[in-house]
Amino acid sequence: MLLRKTTQIMLLILLPLILLEGCILNPEKADKQVLKTISAREAYELIEENSDNPDFVIIDVRTESEYDQGYIKDALNIDYYSPDFSQSLDNLDKNNTYLIYCRSGNRSGKALDLMEKLDYKEVYNLDKGIINWIKEGYPLEEECPICSVDN
Repeated sequence: MLLRKTTQIMLLILLPLILLEGCILNPEKADKQVLKTISAREAYELIEENSDNPDFVIIDVRTESEYDQGYIKDALNIDYYSPDFSQSLDNLDKNNTYLIYCRSGNRSGKALDLMEKLDYKEVYNLDKGIINWIKEGYPLEEECPICSVDN
């Protein structure tokens, strides 16, 4: 009788651990986040590969005045310095694929950290920001009144 109760207790303890092991040790079963800083070339290729993908979103986290000076085509402007920045990010679909950038990579790097905490699934950060994008010779668009997100 004592052996039977001991066996039952061991099963109650071990069964959850065995089930958890499948998720922890088997990466295919766990939801993975892809959070990566990429070069201007890789960002350009990512944009080209996703040109017809409605679930691909480019976010410029610079101020509106910086954005108005030129931005990557189809980029939404969500100002990192806005008091509602975190809430604006939290309202977006976390299952979409995002490319984020700022002027030099500092703000977008911090935004990447925030998006990780908010459980975004796939986010790419443009290394060294739009400064490097321009330096590498990639195109910019001019002011776009419908591309700004009110924060």
